[in-house]
Amino acid sequence: MEDGDFRRRPPLWTSYFSPEEVCFLTTVHTLASGSSGNALLLSCGESYILLDAGISCRRITAALRELGLELGSLTAILITHTHADHISGLQTLLKRCAAPVFTTERAARELSWRLPGAETRLDALDFGIPQSIGEFAVTAFPTSHDAPGSCGFRLDAAGGAVGVLTDTGYVTDDAADILEGVDLAVLEANHDIETLRSGPYPYYLKQRILGAQGHLSNEDAARFAAVLAQSGTSEIILAHLSRENNTPAMAQTAVERALSAAGVSPLLSVAPRDCLGPAHTVSRRSVCRR
Repeated sequence: MEDGDFRRRPPLWTSYFSPEEVCFLTTVHTLASGSSGNALLLSCGESYILLDAGISCRRITAALRELGLELGSLTAILITHTHADHISGLQTLLKRCAAPVFTTERAARELSWRLPGAETRLDALDFGIPQSIGEFAVTAFPTSHDAPGSCGFRLDAAGGAVGVLTDTGYVTDDAADILEGVDLAVLEANHDIETLRSGPYPYYLKQRILGAQGHLSNEDAARFAAVLAQSGTSEIILAHLSRENNTPAMAQTAVERALSAAGVSPLLSVAPRDCLGPAHTVSRRSVCRR
């Protein structure tokens, strides 16, 4: 396979959900969330998607087993970008399960270089074009981060729409457009600005985090959370918190303040850092048209 010659599957242009289906449920579990490692699981029907593999394969396997699943249960793996806290478990994972890996073309090229043999398992996604993966329609959108081809995802299923936006210096126009109206959003709240500025990190690292290709602050997350809630988002999970430059209480307080000022009140929580999080579900009901 030539460099960059990744498999492309036909895009999903229209809804593929059966008119006979009546009740739909989508579930999200965070497996780990933070600057030390990130992974989450989305499920709908018999489809199970692992989004990022930034913890060991052993930890991923243990989390899946807590949910009554095995690595072989995975329908697919999605990768947002190639930093270690999002792919550290991927190489071993590829040896132990057959699930295809979906990411952007530039990220796929980077992965094929860093993980020899991975190119045969990679499927390239085009920005803005929904792709059918099991029960989900997955849409990648560009983020502003210092990693080639970094992206976030919108995942639409019969149970509802989930958006994932982490590792970006600011909310891009594409992210704002594509995530509008999602039922549940997993949103980065990486740092408290003053805690970061006064903390022990070297100057260059502070500038990287605060820069246009860095990470969203609590204040950035708060502003976008209000926008999402006003567009119909009913639940927001704050994610990718820095251990050194943030606390769950600071992140949640900042976002709650913005939501209150905007007159909206979605469910709000913070993803646990090092353990399996609770089930977050979105559901939709449809009239049976037989």
